[in-house]
Order: sequence, then C-alpha cells, then structure tokens
Amino acid sequence: MTLALIALQRLVKAAVTLLLIATLNFLLIHAAPGDPAAVMAGEAGAADERFIADLRARFGLDQPFHLRLWTYVSNVATLDLGYSYRRGAPVLDLILDRLPATLLLTMTAFAVSLALGVLLGVIAAARVGRWTDSLVTTVALLFYATPLFWVALMAVLLFSVNLGWLPGFGYSTVGARYTGLAHALDVARHLVLPSVTLGLFFTAVYMRMTRASMLEVAGMDFVKTARAKGLSPGLIQRRHVLRNALLPVVTLAGLQAGQLIGGAVLTETVFAWPGIGRLMFESLAARDYSVLLGVFLVSAAMVILFNILTDIVYHLIDPRIGATR
Repeated sequence: MTLALIALQRLVKAAVTLLLIATLNFLLIHAAPGDPAAVMAGEAGAADERFIADLRARFGLDQPFHLRLWTYVSNVATLDLGYSYRRGAPVLDLILDRLPATLLLTMTAFAVSLALGVLLGVIAAARVGRWTDSLVTTVALLFYATPLFWVALMAVLLFSVNLGWLPGFGYSTVGARYTGLAHALDVARHLVLPSVTLGLFFTAVYMRMTRASMLEVAGMDFVKTARAKGLSPGLIQRRHVLRNALLPVVTLAGLQAGQLIGGAVLTETVFAWPGIGRLMFESLAARDYSVLLGVFLVSAAMVILFNILTDIVYHLIDPRIGATR
C-alpha cells in the first residue's frame, strides 16, 4: 500500500471521526449545568426575565435542542464553528488567533521531551544496573509523579522570582516593541519555562519506554549475531538496537502528542501563555459554549492529525507495516 493511499484513508476516517466528536461534544457541553444567557445578564447587571429571553433569542438558545444540534453539526461540516456571544467575534477567528502560541508551546515541549527522553533512555539502557541507570530512572519517576501545576509554580518561584534568570509570565515583554531577531529571542526566553515544565512529564515517559524497549531488543538473536561478528558496541546500539526499539516510542509519542493540549491548559494558565488552553479555561468560566466546542473540536483534530503522522512515520521507519494494511 502506497504512502499516499494510507494518508488518504486516514483523512477520510478522520473527517467521519471529527463529525462524531463534534456531536458528542455538543451533547456533553449542553448537559452541563449553567445558563449562558443568565451569566451574560448578570454581567450586564440586568437579570430580569425579559432581558434573559431576548439574549436567548439573539443567540439561538431558545430553539429546540435537536434543531441546535443539527445546526451546529451542519456548520462544523462547512468549517463554521459559530459565534462567541461573550467576546463578540467568530469562534474560528478566536482560535486561529491563539493557536500559533499553543502550537509553539506544545511542539517545543514535544521536541524537548522526545529528544531528552530518548537520550536518557539510551544512557540508562547502556548502563543498566549501574548507578547512572538508577539515577536516571529515579529522576524520571520523580518528574512522572509530580503534579504539573506544582512543577510550574516552583519553576516560576525559583527561576523567575528568586534567581531572575527567566521571565515567569506572558508571551513576550509588554511594551518592549521588539522586532525581528530581538522579538524572536524575547519570545524564546518566555518559552523556556512553560515548554520545559510541560515536557518534563513526557520526558519521563519516553525515557522509561526507550529503556525498556532497548533492553528487550538487546536480547534478541540478531543483536547477538552482530556481537558475534565483532561489531563495536556503539554501532550495535545505534544501528541495530535503537532503530528497532524506536517503534514503541513512536507509537507512544504519536498517542501522547495530542495530550499535550490537555497539559497546556494548566501550563498556559500558570504562565499566562496566550494559547487555546487559556482560552478554554476563560470560556469555561464564562459559559461560552461556542468557544468551548470550537476548542474541543480543534484539540480533537490535532490528536487525529498526530495519529495520521504517526502512521506515516511508521511507514517510513518500517515499510513492511504499511504493506500489511
């Protein structure tokens, strides 16, 4: 099966899956307690029934539930995610405005966690049973068990408040008006703490998976044959053990790449990072259902996209996998 055909099949399945997710999200969101019209009326200082009824009629909240569901799913099929009554702007515009910041944060955290996790896993597997292996494994377990929000708060207190090495909040320096390289470096400095904090948990996961997979592959017959041929240990580790041990790591990375969005909600809130995770938190407090549904749908689309990319990477690493599907 060709790579293009694999990608096409995954895209068709992804479109059907997204429509089902959109329907499920709509049902779950509207099952939650709280009336958006009452929230808006309370913020406006006018809580009489007539004003609330006018708000419901203006935003279509007075229509039957099945009609609202059909309208929403039909609009999603045409990439219309609705209108935010709270912010007075189309939902798609709000998400597209915040999405680059979230992608920058999550992709940086993903790259850091995957590279560092694989590196530490290789070191631990190469020195299994020694103090290096015990140290790396213990540190990984510590970061795996520590709550993400606590690590974020401690990072701000240590590196921003006490040491003053890095900025603790925001996307860039307010009022600095940097341009070009200066702006990129300023954003990079603000990116260090949230990306490393978000990536530490997944670093531990990838380290443990890489270590376990390499130890399993190292005991296989083809590795013993390579040793019998007199190949150097470093060459055996790189060419024979690591390459075959990467498939489980790629599987885990593809599944968890989309989960970074979930972690980004806490990270963006603590570090005041202007991404869709923070937008989701703010919309939840304001009962802005349209924005919540849009963020959920975009998050699901990113998870599906990462799964498709994982299948493609599978095919590139080992073409035999694609040939059997």
